[in-house]
Amino acid sequence: MTVEEAKPASADTVAADPDDLTAAAAALVTGLVREPWGRSSPSVYETGRLVSLAPWLTGHVRRLRFLLDTQRRDGTWGPPDPGYALVPTLSASEALLSTLRPRERLRPHCPLHTEIVRAVGRALRTLARRLDGSKAADYPDVPAIEHITPVLVEQINGHLDRLRPHAPGALALWCPSGRLSAPAGMDGAVVAAVRDHLGTGGAVPPKMLHALEIAGPVAGRARAVRPVPIPVPARPVPETAPGDERETFATVGASTAATAAWLGGPRAAQGVRTAHCGRAPRDEAPVRRYLEAAVEQHDGPVPVTAPMTNFERGWVLSWLARAGIPLTVPPELVDQMRAALGEDGAPGGPGLPRDADTSSGLLYALSLLGEPHPPDLLWQYETDTHFSSWPGENGRSVTTNAHVLEAFGHYLECADSGPRKRYVATAQKVTAWLIGRQKEDGRWEDRWHASPMYATACCALALNAFGGPESEDAVDRAIRWVLDGQLADGSWGRWGGTAEETAYAVQILTLPRAGRDPSRTAAVGRAVRHGAAYLRAAVRTSLRTSLRTASTEGVGDVDSDKSPLWHDKDLYRPITIVQAAVLSALHRARQEVDDIHVSRK
Repeated sequence: MTVEEAKPASADTVAADPDDLTAAAAALVTGLVREPWGRSSPSVYETGRLVSLAPWLTGHVRRLRFLLDTQRRDGTWGPPDPGYALVPTLSASEALLSTLRPRERLRPHCPLHTEIVRAVGRALRTLARRLDGSKAADYPDVPAIEHITPVLVEQINGHLDRLRPHAPGALALWCPSGRLSAPAGMDGAVVAAVRDHLGTGGAVPPKMLHALEIAGPVAGRARAVRPVPIPVPARPVPETAPGDERETFATVGASTAATAAWLGGPRAAQGVRTAHCGRAPRDEAPVRRYLEAAVEQHDGPVPVTAPMTNFERGWVLSWLARAGIPLTVPPELVDQMRAALGEDGAPGGPGLPRDADTSSGLLYALSLLGEPHPPDLLWQYETDTHFSSWPGENGRSVTTNAHVLEAFGHYLECADSGPRKRYVATAQKVTAWLIGRQKEDGRWEDRWHASPMYATACCALALNAFGGPESEDAVDRAIRWVLDGQLADGSWGRWGGTAEETAYAVQILTLPRAGRDPSRTAAVGRAVRHGAAYLRAAVRTSLRTSLRTASTEGVGDVDSDKSPLWHDKDLYRPITIVQAAVLSALHRARQEVDDIHVSRK
């Protein structure tokens, strides 16, 4: 059966009846096929890099407008947290400064010129206070922050040096010391090594390609870097006809910034061969088409990762199927998921390294859909104590291990083949490790998400389903932590309530064991009802926005006015995954509230 034959609900159907969760879920499944690059929120960091690296690219002024409109009152970009705000603020500041360079400045009569100058001034005054080298700061564990930060500081200082003879008074006010200083421990030593290695034709680890822009000019058409072919996007670039060779697209590191850095400046983008690249302009055309298509999703600004095909498919289908929402999944989608796993696991999307998290998500989703695939490939990521996201990972992820537990645990339940004793031993090992990583107050924290609610949901749901009796106390402690954290409007959230975090909380509170303790049954019921009401309101608001903007996507970004929470070079929100989590929570709330009261009887 194809997507068209299944005829899932259209956006109009969903908009007409926002309480029809089955139709809304069907629309998400349709989108997994029709939009293989995935959908995520626009990134300040990545958009800033395109402003600086590719001013020739379609939508340059709209990207400038996006940066200007998203600056906070204190001069920073990103969430209201100095650590998380560091990278987006540096990127936006450098991007805006790049437009004021003496040789390439915007004309004074340009409507954005005055706004850019003011925005740069606000940003530099804040950065000068925070990056004066006088104190150490606690920065979050987000990918490549220790490499990106010194590079952007170096670039900003270069702009200041060039501008100082032309505007000494303004620069003295913006940055009294004259230069910014990178935080302690971010000295750029690794960046220098990467640049030297690339410059001599050496290859870099696959995970570094996602941030290739840190290599600077040496990244341009680097011989050791090969763009990866990717699926045709949902929104083809203009003038692309079916069957045309212009349907081919390629990316470096699933990143517009990395891809633009590899492609080089305007002359290279127009197909001018550079002396060191040795490649024909025709070979670079798919790369430029990728960039042109990437800017279409948000009409100028870009997401931090594209495509994120496998990552999105695994988690969307896992959330929906685990909640029990009826699904019709096209066979070709199942086949593509299985093929993506290969022998070594799947990457989040083409251009990214293979990882245990994405692989576990696909394995769990396939198992839930009645198409189990042996999880043996995950053992490639096993260490003595836990599973790493990829071999040689510096940190440790509880959510990756929770997803590994789900992959092994559900396969044990639905399939009889394979080395079952080893599967059981693996599940027990991961269970013990997760329990040992729980915080005293009952929550978990993770390196891939800013909110402990996400980590707690991943761990509590996995342990409840597959952790056995030894996990009961850990799950109970998580439930108590969630109950204590609800806000007055029924939501949950680190920086204020969000639909995403509320969805995770509701899913924890609708676990069967949440209502079995008579001392908290009533509190759980109230919390679930209030949380579900908040989610329904968020969905309706999103639908109204979609109708007002003539969007065809049905339920849109339910947290469009909130700070993203997922870790990448910049915080981002995987829009479709969050939608799936919200729909799943509403379905669970609808099913389980009555059961909570029945269990008390």
